[in-house]
Amino acid sequence: MIRHKALSSVAAIMVVGCAAAGTTDLAPDAPDAPAEWSARDDISAPPRGDWLNAFDDAALRGLVVEAIENNYDLAAAAARFEQAEASAVAAGAPRLPSVDLNMSGSQTESVIDGATPTDVTTNATSLALSASWELDLWRRLANQAEAGDLDALASEADLADARLSLAGSIARAWYDLIEARLLFELAADDVATQERSLNLTQRRFSAGVSTALDVRLARSSLATAQAQLANRENLLNVFARRLEALLGRYPAAELATSAPLPSLEPLDGAGAPGDLLARRPDLRAAEARLYSAGLRADAARAALLPRLTLSGSAGAGGDAIGEMFDPDYLATQIAASLLQPIFRGGALRAEARRAEAAAQERVANYASLALSAYEEAENAIDADASLALQEASFEAAADEAVAAEALAEREYTRGVGTIFDLLNAQSRRISAQRSLINTRAQRLDNRIQLYIAIGGDFLVGYEPSSDAMTVRPPGE
Repeated sequence: MIRHKALSSVAAIMVVGCAAAGTTDLAPDAPDAPAEWSARDDISAPPRGDWLNAFDDAALRGLVVEAIENNYDLAAAAARFEQAEASAVAAGAPRLPSVDLNMSGSQTESVIDGATPTDVTTNATSLALSASWELDLWRRLANQAEAGDLDALASEADLADARLSLAGSIARAWYDLIEARLLFELAADDVATQERSLNLTQRRFSAGVSTALDVRLARSSLATAQAQLANRENLLNVFARRLEALLGRYPAAELATSAPLPSLEPLDGAGAPGDLLARRPDLRAAEARLYSAGLRADAARAALLPRLTLSGSAGAGGDAIGEMFDPDYLATQIAASLLQPIFRGGALRAEARRAEAAAQERVANYASLALSAYEEAENAIDADASLALQEASFEAAADEAVAAEALAEREYTRGVGTIFDLLNAQSRRISAQRSLINTRAQRLDNRIQLYIAIGGDFLVGYEPSSDAMTVRPPGE
């Protein structure tokens, strides 16, 4: 009889409430993307394959694999993803009934006086079972659970973004190291050149052909070249340590390279601007968090509405413990309770307003991030063509400077040219070759930034789950 009354009360309460919690209708908001890039309109084809292949560098790929296995920042990102997965499970747990079992026992010893004293031991055992389940009338619990799932999806996108960023950092650090080595070798070549010029000038001075001014100028140039060499050696060690730290190695400046800077093929595919929204993992993470914030705003508003909870408890001791598991007995212990918040000092309404504002903040953050992504990609695409032209020009300049230096040295040896002509030609050759190295490295760095900006395919050391990176609006 008690069971029927409880269930009747539950049915009555479930039809109460003509107004349900409103929904936060949020959607990603970003500037409209054109069909083609403004910097170039002939590269809207999607990028093909893993972007690391564009450099045709087996050593680089090996370094990226090593970094993915050993980088501590990436390990921290993976741990954060595991935390988010566990938090998602915890966020969904309140949708299920909670059941607790409490068992206790006691033992009492007593002495019965009589003709012969007797020790009597009494054992007492009791068992209590309690359960409660909140009926999710307004989807408060469902929204919290779905928000947790979206947070986990965002964290997985964060992990993918960390891998992509790490690969980009390794590639940039690797080519920075090669550039530093080439500049060190150029500085060493400059020292050798200045030593040769000083020897030549001293011989000419001994022969009475050159003046003391020529000798001092040659010595000054040599000292300057030696100082530049020391600086380049220090920078070479700095770049080696930076790459070693990214690889998870001790930064001992032991990493060396003899490889040249690779040549790049012309850029032939960067996708359409709108593709960034689906390709870039940081944008996918922002989108998931946007939807999650909307669901939490819904849950905060639902907290203002009544909560219906079914609860039950049963307890027994001794031989009656078995009755606790009798369905008819348990049914008589069910009770329904309705909780309607009345006064909480405005805390619940304030939390609802805060959650709504947080959701709107996510919308604005997403739009800002998307706009920055478009800017990064446009700048990198524009610079790609410009740097290619600069590289070709500096290559021609370096070739001419080498020829000019050789001519100046011959004329100085013959007594036709001056020490100023020779030093100027040597300085121009070093400057032109240094600019060529810098521009080639800058072009590589820009191409890496472009692949990161467009969310280029990168699958080294990463296999996404079946639903990974798929962000869907709530309810789909």
